[in-house]
Amino acid sequence: MSYGLSTYAYFWRLSDRAPRPLTLDEMLAQTRELGGEVFQICDYPLIETYDDERLDALRATAAGHGITLELGTRGVGTEHLAAYLRIARRLGVTLVRSMLNTADHRPTVAEATALLRETVPAYAAAGVTLGLETYEQVSTDDLLAVVRGVDSPHLGVVLDPGNSVARLERPVDVVDATAPYVVNIHVKDFSFSRRDGWVGFTFAGCLLGEGLLDHRHMIDTVGADERGINQIVEHWLPWQGDFEETARLEDRWTRHSINTLLRSK
Repeated sequence: MSYGLSTYAYFWRLSDRAPRPLTLDEMLAQTRELGGEVFQICDYPLIETYDDERLDALRATAAGHGITLELGTRGVGTEHLAAYLRIARRLGVTLVRSMLNTADHRPTVAEATALLRETVPAYAAAGVTLGLETYEQVSTDDLLAVVRGVDSPHLGVVLDPGNSVARLERPVDVVDATAPYVVNIHVKDFSFSRRDGWVGFTFAGCLLGEGLLDHRHMIDTVGADERGINQIVEHWLPWQGDFEETARLEDRWTRHSINTLLRSK
């Protein structure tokens, strides 16, 4: 098992709100500085525009830092996942995260299962595992129905239990249900806070260890150590009113999260 960061740990610093968004090379360098061993390029469409030379250079940069790369995208369309498999092979990636829905495609369980039965054999042949993330748009039961329906060791679950709260699924229940199928873990903590005047709640991220995520239960239940499942740091950091303060806090959260994981070894 290895610990690492995702592009989501740099969400605001690579966004269009940044005066100069961070590059992948800069994020890789910071990941190494912080002691991370894995970097997940997740929901970063720019990677789709990279030619072979640029992909090879990125792979070499990661290798120079001693970092393993992972990829992340959305959707289960055969052509789209085939394109990501090509990128994965060029980068030496063995784990690709995806999600069932995109903005213009929301497949049924049967449709998603059929599409993935076409796609997963090519991933398996290349030694690449595809992981479908838990999140509020798809029930955990439906997500698992797809994984079981395809029935391949190269298709599993990317566990992020906080995502499913908006579907009124308890994180602990999501962990328990998905545990045998988990191939990757997104680590981010979360909490509820009262809105002004006590009118409702805000559900948002917080420092790892200060919220509702039962990290020890998740790791023990999944058997992350024994099964060699990577843990990838992400955040739900609300905008702080200006870029400088948001970036400062994002950096603090990132350092705190990876340090917390490394101390738990």
